[in-house]
Amino acid sequence: MIIMWKNDITKEIEKKRLKIRKDEDLFETVEEVFDTRTLMALYRIINKGIISEMRGVVKSGKESRVYWAKDKNDNDIAVKIYLTSSMEFRKSIFQYIQGDPRFKVVKDYRKMIYTWAQKEYKNLQIAYEVNVSVPKPIYVYENILVMEFIGENGVPAPLLKDLSVINIELFNQIIDAIKKLYNKAKIIHADLSEYNIMVRNNKIYIIDFGQAVTIEHPMSYEFLLRDIKNIVRFFRKNGIDVPDDEVIIKWIKEV
Repeated sequence: MIIMWKNDITKEIEKKRLKIRKDEDLFETVEEVFDTRTLMALYRIINKGIISEMRGVVKSGKESRVYWAKDKNDNDIAVKIYLTSSMEFRKSIFQYIQGDPRFKVVKDYRKMIYTWAQKEYKNLQIAYEVNVSVPKPIYVYENILVMEFIGENGVPAPLLKDLSVINIELFNQIIDAIKKLYNKAKIIHADLSEYNIMVRNNKIYIIDFGQAVTIEHPMSYEFLLRDIKNIVRFFRKNGIDVPDDEVIIKWIKEV
């Protein structure tokens, strides 16, 4: 028989109230977008101690939501949760999984989204290991990816497209990153543009690696050329004199 003193009972009640309050806060944070299974996956990651607190949405798109969160050491982290109900997203990701020998195409849509999250985590991991400037990947489970938060106090660093000053140094950093990805990581971003490059303290960070493919992918050259054309177009539009696409590709492929 366990006897609890009055103070012990009060503490236990308060602990349960706090847990309920945190659970309610978490549910209110994500209930508009995610189903029960996603919430359960999020609870599992929290119970593992990877996330200690969920904050607000910092990026919202058709395919995913990115949340500002805290880890157990009060560090800022980013939690990217892929939607499991977007059929439009399913059509767009098929080509990137189908030609990637590391992953299998599955018919079940939810499992395909899980594969996509694993794919982004793996691509970030490979890029990070060869010192490409990307958010550090921390953990992945089902449709949830946890990674380094690029920004300060819950405010994400600006995207390249939103900068007021564009310079050649940023261009050089991006092309160097593409070369490292190609020659060291053996992957191609495949959707690179001013919309998925963040800039903090004049340093670029490439994000959104779900669609990145290996250089053995049947459309690898087309994807590489498209990435380069997007970057060249953006910088020329902003008055920066940069080399032609063919010159850049030749340089990238040089070991």
